[in-house]
Amino acid sequence: MDNQKSAMFSSALIGGAIAGVLSGIPFVSCLCCLWIIGGAMLAAYLLAKGSPVALSAGDGAIVGVFTGIVAVVVRAFVSIPFRSFNIEFSQKMITRLAEYGGEMPPGFDGIFEGGATQVSVPGFLMGLMVSAVVFSALGALGGIIGISLFGKKFLPSKTEGVIDVPKDTGDSQS
Repeated sequence: MDNQKSAMFSSALIGGAIAGVLSGIPFVSCLCCLWIIGGAMLAAYLLAKGSPVALSAGDGAIVGVFTGIVAVVVRAFVSIPFRSFNIEFSQKMITRLAEYGGEMPPGFDGIFEGGATQVSVPGFLMGLMVSAVVFSALGALGGIIGISLFGKKFLPSKTEGVIDVPKDTGDSQS
């Protein structure tokens, strides 16, 4: 049982790290939900590959939840260097929307001015918590899908249900 826990943890670390990195990079992160599901499927594949027994959907869900949590933490660190790029890109997009969209709501043009570009600790933690819930749910889904695709299926042995009857050797004495 201890071996299965370490296998789950290492599989979740690998799948979560890959999903977190891909979710933190601008433009690649547009497929964020897909990366989390894919990372959990990878973790389920790695878990099933190293397991000598058939795994249940619950095992896939557990490794998927762990993968989602690892992905949240990795994404939080990977996205830090890209923060100024994301803010600049968003400012340009808002400017374009204002040019083509006509009249914008009052105060809309000042979204990225002043304190709105700075991250507050409570805001960061709240975003982290919301992401953890969403990524865990998507990870559980990906883990279940991964186990159903890559998990070992329980196949009954060929001798199950067969009755062993001794052979007649023909040496019967009557």
